[in-house]
Amino acid sequence: MRMNLTILLFVSLFCGSTLAETEVFSKLIDLENRLKESETQIEEMKNKATNIIFSAAAVGGDAFGPFSHDTVLVYSRVITNVGNAYNYDTGIFAAPVAGFYYFTFFYHAGGEKRSKLSLIQNADVVVQSSDHSSTNDGADNGGNAAFLQLQKGDQVYVRLVAGRHVWRSDFTTFSGFLIKLVEQDSVVTAI
Repeated sequence: MRMNLTILLFVSLFCGSTLAETEVFSKLIDLENRLKESETQIEEMKNKATNIIFSAAAVGGDAFGPFSHDTVLVYSRVITNVGNAYNYDTGIFAAPVAGFYYFTFFYHAGGEKRSKLSLIQNADVVVQSSDHSSTNDGADNGGNAAFLQLQKGDQVYVRLVAGRHVWRSDFTTFSGFLIKLVEQDSVVTAI
């Protein structure tokens, strides 16, 4: 398109165009350049938005729980947080863009007490992992994973169920990443 405008400008100049017409063509070329620059910036922003990846561990080297109420598990050692969507102060992932995401959580716990974690999307339980107490088993490990369709601003976190415990260590982790962008408020239905 720029080539066409440039040719049109030269033809107009050689065919007796007025100064006003030349200024109009010059402004058109300037607008075209600004449009291309804006398109480049938009494309760069899209690429940045598609890189959402995090992984974090619940450090402390001690038991977390049991508590008398459900408690958000905060994973304070951030392993990676591309896109800064995971908040290590609150333990909550907030979707910066609408899309399909994949989340995993794993835990280590002492076998003498019950353990149970829930993956939560906006206060709703998505999946859980648990283990019963045992006098014969010194330690337990568990985990789960889910694909979720999120809208921008949706929150995902791991919640320790009341009366249960886990061990805060590098064995207790929470991770997730964006798989595919989707339009805001689009809904996928099963056939």
